[in-house]
Amino acid sequence: MHVLLIEDDALVASGIVTGLRLHAMTVDHVATAGAAHSALGSSHFDLAVLDLGLPDEDGMTLLARWRNAGYGLPVLVLTARDAVEDRVAGLRSGADDYLIKPFDLSELVARLHALQRRASGRSADLMRHGALCFDPASRQVTLHGEPVELSRRELLLLQALLHRPNHILSLEQLRQSLYGFEDNVESNAVNVHIHHLRRKLGPRIVETVRGLGFRLGEPGA
Repeated sequence: MHVLLIEDDALVASGIVTGLRLHAMTVDHVATAGAAHSALGSSHFDLAVLDLGLPDEDGMTLLARWRNAGYGLPVLVLTARDAVEDRVAGLRSGADDYLIKPFDLSELVARLHALQRRASGRSADLMRHGALCFDPASRQVTLHGEPVELSRRELLLLQALLHRPNHILSLEQLRQSLYGFEDNVESNAVNVHIHHLRRKLGPRIVETVRGLGFRLGEPGA
C-alpha cells in the first residue's frame, strides 16, 4: 500500500511514517498542499492521509479541489478539528474517512486497510488468489495452507499485484509502490524482488508482459 501523508507537524509526521512502514506500507510525506498536489500529479498512490491545518492552503480546500479535478484517490482526513460540523464538512468535501487527533496507530492502520478494501471491491481484509492467501493486517502469507515468509518489499510487491489483479503494472508503478520517493534505488531492485517472489510463490506468480510491465499470475503448486 502506497500512502501519501500530508502533515505539516514534523514530529507527528515522523511517528506516522515510522508506524505505517512497520505495517508494511510505503509512505511518502509532504508538509504543504502545494507539495501534495505536485506529488499526486507525478506519482501513483493508493491512499492519502490529509491534515487540514496546512500552512499554504486549508486541507479542506485542497480536498475539494482534488475532487473537482476528478481525483478519486481515497482520502482519510486526520485532524484535531473534532466538531460535528467539521466532520460533516470534511465528508461532504470528499473525504472517505475522518479521524480525530490524538489517535491510536492501530486504528489508523485498520481504517487505511478498510479504505483500500472498499476501493478494490473486497468485503473482507483477507486477499485470496487461488491457493494463495494474504492477510494485510497481520502481514501473513500462506500457500496451500502453509506459511510463506516474505520480506517487507516482497509483501509490498505482492500486495500491489493483488490489489489490481487484472491490471498490467509498469516497472515504474511497481517501483513507486515499493520505494515511493526514495532515492538511490538500484535499477534492478524491483526485478530482484520479482525473482524472489517467484522463487517463494511459484515461477508464474508474476507474469511479464513484454514491453508493458507485469501482472499477477498463478501461484505455484
